[in-house]
Amino acid sequence: MKELIQNLRAVFFPKDFHEKYSYLGIVPWQTEKKTMIHALVLAMDAEARPWWCPRWFLRFLHLFGSDNSIVRVRNRTLHNLERRLTKGIIMWDWKYKWTDYDLRISISAPQYLQDLADAIEEDVYRSGLKKDLLQQIKKHQPSFDKEYLTNYELQQHLNQIEDEIQS
Repeated sequence: MKELIQNLRAVFFPKDFHEKYSYLGIVPWQTEKKTMIHALVLAMDAEARPWWCPRWFLRFLHLFGSDNSIVRVRNRTLHNLERRLTKGIIMWDWKYKWTDYDLRISISAPQYLQDLADAIEEDVYRSGLKKDLLQQIKKHQPSFDKEYLTNYELQQHLNQIEDEIQS
């Protein structure tokens, strides 16, 4: 009973970003690098939610049609109505792997939203790692100018520099 009351509160009075956009699937909780993923969620919301449909109604359909799950169907009619209203747009998963710079985003959405997710994964995180590695290398070797190297090669070079310093 307590869980139902908590879920109904989240439907009508969401307290955070996750609860507000929970009908879009696996929406981020609190993360350090949330602004880019949140921008994707906002773009998904703009595409998924009809202008005349309030978010609380979509959250209601998600709760009673799918039990706030991306895989379970509790009521097929409500689930199908939610999918029809949102055009099937959903975030299946997002996670960091290995380092903070390796991000995986899985969504079902139109191509331009897929492209946005890819740009967040590739351009922002990979270039961010490269920038950090170059800064660390230039602390030890100010004349280093091999910015064309891959992130793996830069990491290997940094490891070699740090090993030489420790020896």
